[in-house]
Amino acid sequence: MKIRKALLVTSCLFSSILAGNAYSEEATGRLKAEDTPAKQHLAHDKASRSSEMGNNETLIVTGTHASNRKARQSTTPISVISAEVLRRSGEMNLAQAITRTYSSINVSNMGNDAGALTSAFRMRGLNPNQVLVLVDGKRRHTTANIYADAGPAFGATPVDLNMIPAAAIDHIEVLEDGAAALYGSDAIAGVVNIITKKTNHGLNTSFQTGANAYNGDGWQYQANVDGGLSLGHDGYLHISGQLYHTDHMVPYTEDHRLLNYRPAGAGTTMYTGSVAVPKDSNKVTSTPEETRQNLSIDFGKKITDGIEGYGLITYAHRHAESYQNYRVPSTLPSVYPYGFSPLETIEENDYAATLGLKGNDFLGFSWDLSTTYGADEDDIGDKNSINAGMLSSSCLVRSANSGSTSPYLSTDGCGWSPTTTRAETYRMAQWTNNLDLKRNFRIASTVPVTVAFGAEHRLETYKIEAGTPPSYEAGGMAGYVGLQPQNAGNWSRDIWAGYLDGDFHPTKNWDLDFAGRFEHYTDVGNTENGKISTRYDITPRIAVRATISNGFRAPTLAEQHFSAINVGATSVSGLLPVSSESARILGAAALKPERSTNASGGFVLQPLKDFHVEVDAYQINVRDRIIAGGSTNGLTAINAVQQLGFVLPSGLDPNAVSTYYFANGASTRTQGLDLKADYLLHFYRYGNLALSASLDLNRTRLSHVGTTTVNGVTTPLLTAASASYITTSYPRSKLILNAYWTVDNWDINLRQTRYGETTTMLAYQDWTPSSAQCISNGVASALRYSNKCFAQFKNTPRWLTDLEVGYRVNSHWHLTVGANNIFNIRPRRVHELNNNYGARIYDANSAQVPMTGGYYFGRIDAHF
Repeated sequence: MKIRKALLVTSCLFSSILAGNAYSEEATGRLKAEDTPAKQHLAHDKASRSSEMGNNETLIVTGTHASNRKARQSTTPISVISAEVLRRSGEMNLAQAITRTYSSINVSNMGNDAGALTSAFRMRGLNPNQVLVLVDGKRRHTTANIYADAGPAFGATPVDLNMIPAAAIDHIEVLEDGAAALYGSDAIAGVVNIITKKTNHGLNTSFQTGANAYNGDGWQYQANVDGGLSLGHDGYLHISGQLYHTDHMVPYTEDHRLLNYRPAGAGTTMYTGSVAVPKDSNKVTSTPEETRQNLSIDFGKKITDGIEGYGLITYAHRHAESYQNYRVPSTLPSVYPYGFSPLETIEENDYAATLGLKGNDFLGFSWDLSTTYGADEDDIGDKNSINAGMLSSSCLVRSANSGSTSPYLSTDGCGWSPTTTRAETYRMAQWTNNLDLKRNFRIASTVPVTVAFGAEHRLETYKIEAGTPPSYEAGGMAGYVGLQPQNAGNWSRDIWAGYLDGDFHPTKNWDLDFAGRFEHYTDVGNTENGKISTRYDITPRIAVRATISNGFRAPTLAEQHFSAINVGATSVSGLLPVSSESARILGAAALKPERSTNASGGFVLQPLKDFHVEVDAYQINVRDRIIAGGSTNGLTAINAVQQLGFVLPSGLDPNAVSTYYFANGASTRTQGLDLKADYLLHFYRYGNLALSASLDLNRTRLSHVGTTTVNGVTTPLLTAASASYITTSYPRSKLILNAYWTVDNWDINLRQTRYGETTTMLAYQDWTPSSAQCISNGVASALRYSNKCFAQFKNTPRWLTDLEVGYRVNSHWHLTVGANNIFNIRPRRVHELNNNYGARIYDANSAQVPMTGGYYFGRIDAHF
């Protein structure tokens, strides 16, 4: 009888389920009146499980101002990802969970340096900066931690999704189209709108833990809790919290310097000291160790008839550490007799608050007035490191010979150096104020129209504080050189915007949407953007839709003002500030906004009652893309770095010193196809089987490459390597096949993901013979560390298999065990000639299969 009753409740609620744990008001009211919270959740859980493919039947608020519109009724393609789907990804981090479940979003294999400490994702092959993230429809502030290394994410200061507690999320709406006319800058690849929970009852908890079973490391755990309270009879308070920790995950590598052989003429000096160290001492290819705490408070209450107050407060703290290249024991034997691996650290505080009022009748208009302030503050540091330049050579020799234990703490004239420093501090803040108005009416009492308009003001500030002097003086700390006072500064800008959107229904089956937006930036000028969307329902089961729009992305304050020097064991890479004389000498110019034109078209089908198909083709043209330009190495780079006041370590190969800067260096055309299909099969006593497939075909090609002229020589701003970062490092295709079977108290989720090929151009590294030559434009130069000649590397297509099995013990408890990448598939290994120190065994810039391999986990969920 219990099973029959549950199935009856499931059947009755199926048509009214919204994504995740959202219901129609009528259904929710019935549950509140008749059941306890635990029974409500049990009924909701069974209903949402059996209606898994009903996600796109959710009422949406993204990409439209029309009311009561479902995702499948939208004029532009929108996907809805429920909290349950995200949880069944098996991933603890939100960015990774979306990547596992959504075909158009991917992340790079691993980050470099400080970039590894912040979550960044890419949509439709574009840069993380080209995706707009909203929370409950309000623009979310970005991270202050810039990705300053060359690669696909170069220059990115994206919204860090992992700083939002997963327990607070009800569902996510992904707009798969350009939307600058509605939302302004950044909405080129698409929009991710995170909708938070707003229930006023219940308590939900979960705990998950797991590790990389093949390596035995990368251990993770996460605890989540959220619950709702009533504020009187017409208000709610929903609080969510999260605690997360992960250890380093380190694939096995062998450092070239620690091997007892090397190719003839190789540039790497073998370590021949008497102290024995393991061959796998270099752990630079790894994931960071991280501990994170997240909190959100969501609230709303009726103030007077027709006016409601609402708000959302979030806070997150992160401490993370990322390995840098290993230094062999002969580097500083008196300080680190067994060698050392510097750690790059981050101490981060991220917080935001939204307060608003909304009403339903101001001169016939519904309205929403809100203010949002958000900021991200980062202390980047060095740990387990040293500033060798601050120690005199005589001190080091005397200490090594005499057995003195602490030369870096000595007071006898030997010098001094800390082992831990603060390298720099960043702060990025956004204060956004919005007024939105909307009204429905009919033209000539015939044509339904929704008109929306509004205004926005945004103040953006960016601050860089120099590191402590030992982090940058005398060549700086090993691993990561701190920012000097000349790098520091405080910058701001104001953005003023206004928009108008009209949604028309000329006929019952035809929808037209026109939108326009004007924005003024106090630093980069004006921009005007427009969008036209249309949809026609040929029959209740067949519809066609299309959109054309233009957009833009203003250069961030970080892109305009950031500079840094990275010091490896035997190499130096310098990012020059665009406004500096050093960068101008190398051809840099003031940055201007990226401009885009988006066009898409497709159809929506429902061949059978529970079978849905959506297919949309798209094209995104981006002009003046901001890329890593002006790559230079050798004496020219050395002079540029020294002109900024940096002191370079002695004994470097001049070709191992390189510089680059931000530039509007390329125009690209991205073409692709998104296909989504789902089918719900009812087996009655044998449960329900929800099948889904999503496919993204994606290709980006260069349509223009900028040039720069230095000393009368004109060169392209893009090298073959940097061109591959923005064109072919993203999978040519990604297919996700998912089967979710529920029967009685059991649920099983099987997911098969195919990543298409990626191609990048890799530099020739330390094992390249010194005699090898690079011939470019008839001119010969050294192949090792060349910025003109590269090796093509392909990550061929790979399949990943994920499996999760769950069992509901009773109305309160649910147990789950699972494995992601159950067959331990890893990326292809790069050739030793292109493998820096032998420790970079994977292509770090490929957005294909993760390097972490198989991951096994267990989870406990409790609902009260």
